[in-house]
Amino acid sequence: MDSADVDSAGFEVLSRQDCLGLLASVAIGRLVFTNRALPAIQPVAFTLHDEDVVIRLPEGSTALAAGNAVVAFEIDNVSHDMREGWTVTVVGHAHEVRDPDQLTRLAALQLPSHGKSPTDHYLIITVEVVNGTRIPHPRQG
Repeated sequence: MDSADVDSAGFEVLSRQDCLGLLASVAIGRLVFTNRALPAIQPVAFTLHDEDVVIRLPEGSTALAAGNAVVAFEIDNVSHDMREGWTVTVVGHAHEVRDPDQLTRLAALQLPSHGKSPTDHYLIITVEVVNGTRIPHPRQG
């Protein structure tokens, strides 16, 4: 691995395709948004669909404040001893889906719902910036 593949902390820098692959491999992430002029973070179930992050939210969720805003989204898998793992961060515009045909297509993705209301909402984050790093495996020798 040459220096162009490593960030200033010594972590391996992942390609966009590697990041998208990792996004497709997990089901829970953290949505970072602004709620009442304050930063907020909420764990959410999601799926990657057509290179967009799709999130299903119950009626009344504070994360609905993320609709029509620039947000961040993060996933990771890091061991407790921090010797191995990775992290991926996405930044993009979120919007709430209101088109009935698109809502029907998104419902077919069968994202889990945690609300008590029969009405769920879908947010789509258009992936505009994606960054990821991996903790490099220790050198043997």
